[in-house]
Amino acid sequence: MRSHWSNCITHFDADVDGFVADYFSEPSRRVLLVAAAGFDPRSQRVARTLASTLGPRLTAIFIREERPAPSGKLLAAADENEAALRTIVPGCTILQVEIFADDGAPVGGTRIVKLLGQNPVPEDITDVVLDLSALSTGVGFPAAMMLLEDCEAAPGRTFHLMIVSNPELDDQISSVPSSQASAVRGFAPPIDVGGDMEIAQVWIPQLAHGRAAALTRIGVAIGKCYKICPLLPFPARNPRRADDLLSEYRSALVDEWAVDPRDVVYASERNPLDSYRTLSTLKKRFDRTMAGTYQLRMVLSPVGSKVLAAGALMAAIEHKMAVQYMETESYTFLEGDEQHQDPGDMIVHLVLSGPMYDSYATSEP
Repeated sequence: MRSHWSNCITHFDADVDGFVADYFSEPSRRVLLVAAAGFDPRSQRVARTLASTLGPRLTAIFIREERPAPSGKLLAAADENEAALRTIVPGCTILQVEIFADDGAPVGGTRIVKLLGQNPVPEDITDVVLDLSALSTGVGFPAAMMLLEDCEAAPGRTFHLMIVSNPELDDQISSVPSSQASAVRGFAPPIDVGGDMEIAQVWIPQLAHGRAAALTRIGVAIGKCYKICPLLPFPARNPRRADDLLSEYRSALVDEWAVDPRDVVYASERNPLDSYRTLSTLKKRFDRTMAGTYQLRMVLSPVGSKVLAAGALMAAIEHKMAVQYMETESYTFLEGDEQHQDPGDMIVHLVLSGPMYDSYATSEP
């Protein structure tokens, strides 16, 4: 059990820069960064922040997610980001990950695990940093689980998560979902189908702008649910974001999912620990409610904010929850309205494992 996650070391915005400048300035630190090298404008932020302090003590694996027939504009943006990342971290490794097999099946998770296995973390690395900012769920979640387990098994090695978040920018990125929903690799815990108790599924879809079609298909694939508890970002930088999403999803919430308003849950758009704690609390409550009557299966569908998704990732790993998603076939990046200024990026840093928690573990009852 990773009980320290409820209050794990977390930094936000300017405090992240302060932590990086202080902690990673120690000459003994050798850091491996794992991040995306795609079209997303946030791809370079974490690499630049770390490189400014670590210099040659920073190595990196950058993941290039390849999808069929990308637009020329997005391909050019990805090429530009990759070239910049090669300059920021000289000698970095670029992993090309084909997201779909020849038959159209989503295989990004399986392939990233295989590629990371072929590029193991060097023994002298003291810290591994996973930048989730621009990684898809199908690739980022399996990579996170693999790297976390590797760090927990290596004495003295620390595992960090970093996320550069910009909800307004997320709204400008639209996606075309694939035709089939599937479980994220490593996040499909076995079910005792032959047991005495009936399986009761609780689905927690994360509502996000423009993702209604994908969530509808995921819901159909999941099938009958005991409860559907939509997750909304609140508090949020835009105070009306939750209201806007409720309006956008009104048909699905009322007509398709028949959601009881009391089952809607909220988590901070800024702090992944709020999402983690909320989902953990739900799990414990449903465990108590269904004990001896139903076999609980909680299914998460994090399709929006990477901050909320990071909390969902932690909850899924800690409580063995299923993660069902719809892989993206293609993206479209819409230019922002010049009349509305972008409020800028937010950045979050979490320490999920490492020597910092040694005393915490020994002090537990």
